[in-house]
Amino acid sequence: MLRLIVLYPQPADVQQFEADYVAHLALLHEKAGIPVSEAPYTITKMLPASAEAPAFYQMFELPFPSAEALQAAMASQGMQEVGADAQRISTGGLPVILIGAG
Repeated sequence: MLRLIVLYPQPADVQQFEADYVAHLALLHEKAGIPVSEAPYTITKMLPASAEAPAFYQMFELPFPSAEALQAAMASQGMQEVGADAQRISTGGLPVILIGAG
């Protein structure tokens, strides 16, 4: 099992990010063919461990059964659009994209 992980830096405007993220998830569902009633992904909000805000605001994880499935999804036109939208809404800097196993 592989996981696509997207880390979003602290946004310039949290309320705007939250509003944009709702539309971003709708785009993901549309382009990836995920039924609206399903959420095969997890979203984690980062909490401060000290007085300082964490470097990242939010983490998104989407599992894939294989490297081939991940590569096919990432190469698709729809996921390219979703990726571009992730960059657009990430006003605190570019999101960090990682691939994890486990």
